[in-house]
Order: sequence, then C-alpha cells, then structure tokens
Amino acid sequence: MHKALTLICYTLLCSVLTYVPASSAAELPAVEDFRVVAQEAKQKNVPILVLFMSNGCPYCEVALHDYLVPIYLDPAYDDKVILRQIALDQYDKLINFKGQVTTPHKFAQASNIFAVPTAVLFDSEGHELSRVVGLIIVDFYLAYVDNAINEALAKIRSAPNKAGIKQ
Repeated sequence: MHKALTLICYTLLCSVLTYVPASSAAELPAVEDFRVVAQEAKQKNVPILVLFMSNGCPYCEVALHDYLVPIYLDPAYDDKVILRQIALDQYDKLINFKGQVTTPHKFAQASNIFAVPTAVLFDSEGHELSRVVGLIIVDFYLAYVDNAINEALAKIRSAPNKAGIKQ
C-alpha cells in the first residue's frame, strides 16, 4: 500500500512539474522577411504588430506570453492584425520592408526603439501607425494593445488605396 501511494504521489508531482500551459508553449513567429509579412498584411488589409523584446527580460515575457500569444491564438484577431516578434539580442539577418538585409538590432534602432518590450504597429509599407512602449500598467496592458490595434486598423482601412478609393 505504501509503495502504491508513493507511486501515485510521484506521478502527480511529475505531472505538475512538467505541465506547460498552452499559451506559454506557443510563440509569436519571429520576423525574418518583412516583405513576406507585408504581403500578407496587404492582402488582409490589416496592420502588423511587432513585439520588440529581449530574451531574459521578465517584462517582455509577461507581454509576450500573457497578452500577445493569446491574441495570436485568438481567431477573433485574424482579420484585425498580424503578430510577429523581434528579439533584439538575436543576430540573425532580417530583411526590412524595402528588401534590404539588416539585423534585428539595426532595425530596432531605425524604428526608434529605446525600451523593451515595445509593440509597434506598421502598415504594409513599413510606416508606423501606433506603438505601446513598456508594460505600463499590467492590468491595462491588453486595453492599451487593443486600442493600438484598433487605431492602426482604422488608419489602414480609412486610407485611400492607389486608385483613390477608401477601403
């Protein structure tokens, strides 16, 4: 009886220690080529939200896993925004909106990123539409992000297209 109880407790403990919630198992895709993301944004007529972050930044992890990954996984946002991330401490090559090869750090400098986490919303041409700097007040972060998404979406959808017709 004692061995059976020990085995049950050990099994439960292992289950608890290896449990990974679905939201933290998922990640936002990293940007590799903005031209590809921009093409998708143009087709959907939505902005691109890019989370600029650093690995090991606890505020970045909260913004990413508690707020932006759930938005990324929520089908209600599919026709509102495309979400991506850029880790500033990665040294991979990055293709910017103009097709030029750069790095995440240089792209962040060109985008005037001075703190992480920063969420910037771009249109399909690479113009900044809105931003949320820092984690601000955790209880209101989702509202700040939602407001930024809605503001960027309104700008995109009210802008005249190349034929001069509002979309």
